[in-house]
Amino acid sequence: MKTAENLNRQLNRLAFDPELSQGARNAVRVCLRVQPTEKVTVITDQVSLEIAAAIVHELDDVGCAYRTWVLEDVATRPLIDLPLAIAEDLETSQVSIFAVTAQSNELKSRMQMTDVVNRRKIRHAHMVNIKKQIMLEGMRADFLKVDRLSVKVLETVRKAKQIRAKTRAGTDLTAYLNPNYRWVKTSGIISTEKWGNLPGGEVFTTPGEVNGTFVIDGVVGDYLCEKFGDLKANPLTITVKANRLIEAHSSNKELKDDFWAYTHTDENSNRVGEFAIGTNIELKDVIGEILQDEKYPGIHIAFGNPYGAHTGAEWFSATHIDVVGRKFDIWVDDEQIMRDGQFLIEA
Repeated sequence: MKTAENLNRQLNRLAFDPELSQGARNAVRVCLRVQPTEKVTVITDQVSLEIAAAIVHELDDVGCAYRTWVLEDVATRPLIDLPLAIAEDLETSQVSIFAVTAQSNELKSRMQMTDVVNRRKIRHAHMVNIKKQIMLEGMRADFLKVDRLSVKVLETVRKAKQIRAKTRAGTDLTAYLNPNYRWVKTSGIISTEKWGNLPGGEVFTTPGEVNGTFVIDGVVGDYLCEKFGDLKANPLTITVKANRLIEAHSSNKELKDDFWAYTHTDENSNRVGEFAIGTNIELKDVIGEILQDEKYPGIHIAFGNPYGAHTGAEWFSATHIDVVGRKFDIWVDDEQIMRDGQFLIEA
């Protein structure tokens, strides 16, 4: 088995497209604000090596210590559990970066990783299913601008009782908010209080109750995103009642069946655990990649795990799957904040 030191040298020497540098620099210097005195854990896989190499190049420029891990060198994929060596390395890091293409049924291992991140208050960049296109688009965003807008949206929704979302495609969804659950901002500016997906750009909470119809003409998450991609031509239409998924329909029967099976893995897999507003105004359309598309301006919800460590929700699920639509009208109580996918709030 390769040592971590050998892996460091391999990534240092690996050639990468210089077009990746701007996004990698944004991740290291703007989003994570890595300092020369810090240690960073970099976790990647064979599919994502070129992107990891661009990130490591930026870490070398910062001058910090780091260790790199290629999952296939330390474990069999799909992962059943987070490899112990990686978990131990995280214990001594202030920053971590996870740039990996997900495989089916690996969510448990990622949750084990974020358990360490949460406990150690590591500034963690979660880049699941990162692709070159995302590095050239979403990761080039002005995250300080995205953060300013996210703060304004957060200030608006924190005092709200309900949010309604509609689209011309047929979505009509109402979320009643629970004042005991916290709103969380993951704008791309990552702190010790909450790890964040990169590219960033959303505010989210666990809703009190969600009811209505959601026409998913964007994407579905986790490993189903890789399988089905952009759903604009064959949407999945779902019905939610009292926070539970009760119906799903699509002309793509395999999509409907796979989604239904995923959302019935455990007793809370069909329960709405996340209600979110994407705030990355640099994104112009859905591209069929959940890591970026859930930051696209509009509403997305997720069934399953409510990230209770951050929102305050006291229930749990071993699954979490996001669903994304396009071109929303959004009202926070009686105030409209989005029309046809465009924010009415200035960044």
